[in-house]
Amino acid sequence: MKKIAITTLGCKVNQYESAAFQTGFEAAGCVMARAKEVADIIVINTCAVTAKAGTQSRQAVRQLMRKHPDAKIVITGCYAQMDAQELVNSINKPLCIVGNGNKDRLVQAALCDTPCDLTMLIGKISQKKEICRLPVRHFGNRTRACLRVQDGCHNFCTYCIVPYTRGPSRSLPLEEVLDQAAIFAEEGHKEMVVTGIHVGQYGKDLHEGSNCVELMRRLCLAHPEIRFRLSSIEPMEISEELLALMGEQNNFMPHLHIPLQSGDDTILARMNRGYTTQEFKKTLLLCRKKLPDAAIGIDVLVGFPGETEQHFAGTCALLQELDCTYLHVFPYSQRPGTLAATFDQQLPQAVKDERVARLRQLDTEKKEHFYKRYLGATRPVLVEHKRAPDGNLRGFTDNYIPVSFPGPKSLMNTIAAITLESVSGTQVSGRNREDDHAG
Repeated sequence: MKKIAITTLGCKVNQYESAAFQTGFEAAGCVMARAKEVADIIVINTCAVTAKAGTQSRQAVRQLMRKHPDAKIVITGCYAQMDAQELVNSINKPLCIVGNGNKDRLVQAALCDTPCDLTMLIGKISQKKEICRLPVRHFGNRTRACLRVQDGCHNFCTYCIVPYTRGPSRSLPLEEVLDQAAIFAEEGHKEMVVTGIHVGQYGKDLHEGSNCVELMRRLCLAHPEIRFRLSSIEPMEISEELLALMGEQNNFMPHLHIPLQSGDDTILARMNRGYTTQEFKKTLLLCRKKLPDAAIGIDVLVGFPGETEQHFAGTCALLQELDCTYLHVFPYSQRPGTLAATFDQQLPQAVKDERVARLRQLDTEKKEHFYKRYLGATRPVLVEHKRAPDGNLRGFTDNYIPVSFPGPKSLMNTIAAITLESVSGTQVSGRNREDDHAG
């Protein structure tokens, strides 16, 4: 009985896929190695969205090789897809490298006792026509499960390596999505995050007439007891129909995570983002009008080649103006093979770091302002499995406010009515409304 260890870096799609690997290994009679046990097979699901992620992926491989010197090493994910030969050249050990388009063959490849020193299943990801079928039985000891519905992207933003490592947009047929959701519901998950590389493109490659709105409608109606949350959606893919559905369905969480990337039209055009700042602003105003209580998160990429202080000031001014909840800020990272990597005026790291710090301060201010709107309000909170450091329970409201509060272990993985009582920075404390009636 072989023992398996899986390490995952990067996005929610990787998290889902690693859970699928575990399902496959367990179906083959393997067991997962405990924390301090030596494994027979190590799987590292890597990331390459930034240079830092690539470095972390290489470090993870080397650390796990030292910890499990006799284990078979299986490397997959975006870094393996992008730099398989570099891995072979830099690591003095037989490897099994599985590209993103062949993840459905990973378990078979890992368990195959091949006499070869190297097993490499990479393939041309750009030619993939269908999504890998990767069913999941267990999504770890988590309250919230990631429900992968789509893979790939063909937008080719000039800074982004993902279309080259994930291939074109490919969707899981709706009935198969519903089957996976039913499994997660049976497993006791109370919330599912509908995720993919480009979720707004869901269904466009299928011939069944489905789209992102229809997907969310079917999920919400099939499982009224489950909270569904959309992971991320492009601004020009947010329709009035989607917002209306979010407003109508109590189990479609009022939470939108929307990439902006820059608040300057010149930079947006160089990024190939396909919209202007005014179009983005119009979308945000519509979201806030239709869903006044929604959490609205915004992605911002700082330090793109040629971004001047004036360009950055425009981004800051726009973000100050927008009624959003939080910012996800990250520095531009030069990725070989992308168009932006060839652009002149690459910015020094110190400039990027300073701009990131300024926007992360704004992120803190935005969060605190949004959280304070709800002081004294009672919101439904999904109580997490893990406690806060102070021993309190913790969880997220429907509109994505993190809150901690005292309560018994029996509340874990339930939805409790929590009254928000205090906000200190980004720390929110509350009390269980049921306690008011206790005794």
